[in-house]
Amino acid sequence: MKKIIYLLTAFFIFSCSGDGGDSGDGGGDPPPPQPPGAVTLTAPANGKVCETGTSTSDTKSNVDFTWQASSNTSTYDLQITNLNTSSVVNKNGLTTTSTTVELDKGQPYIWKVISKNTTTTQTGTSTSWKFYLAGLGIKNYAPFPADLKSPSSGSTVSRSSDGKVTFTWEGSDPDQGDELKYTLYVDKTDGKQTPSSELTNLSDKTVDVALDAGSTYYWRVKTSDGTNSSYSIVYSFKTD
Repeated sequence: MKKIIYLLTAFFIFSCSGDGGDSGDGGGDPPPPQPPGAVTLTAPANGKVCETGTSTSDTKSNVDFTWQASSNTSTYDLQITNLNTSSVVNKNGLTTTSTTVELDKGQPYIWKVISKNTTTTQTGTSTSWKFYLAGLGIKNYAPFPADLKSPSSGSTVSRSSDGKVTFTWEGSDPDQGDELKYTLYVDKTDGKQTPSSELTNLSDKTVDVALDAGSTYYWRVKTSDGTNSSYSIVYSFKTD
């Protein structure tokens, strides 16, 4: 019996001694990597009408982009989109909080910065800012293309009891004092067919439209300031 007691005692001492393979460093898994924070944009300023940049030719200018550093970040990706053409300029893997990009003059742009960290696939995304790059002799700038809100692209939308769908968007103009009017294009072809008179020169940024069930529709918005106009991108959606 004493021999058995001695063996059990030795077993428990060995099991609790920490010599069974533990490193003795406190144990537990290391904390997961923290995702990068979202940067704060600084320039070009949001809604800036006449960003001049540094002219490089009659049609192009260099524009300086700057932002504040974000936490837990290894690199930054800068994305600039021409709101008229939807063409995108990307500068990836930036390790500083500023860079210069050559862009076409006389065009509206929207830009944002994505923060990345080599230890995680998670990213941080800044807000998006708009600006107009100055062009030669421009006295009145076209409105910024409308930002479509709903129906969102690729969505399936339930109609109301009277068969209508609500369209909403946001509009803005770089020139102070311009009164904006909107025209809604919505059809089953491409979002570019001639709209009805009821959907033309709207003051509100929302409107209800009667649509067929079980159909695919395309829509976009024309924004006019009385002198110049701009068109949004085209969204598509389905009705149930």
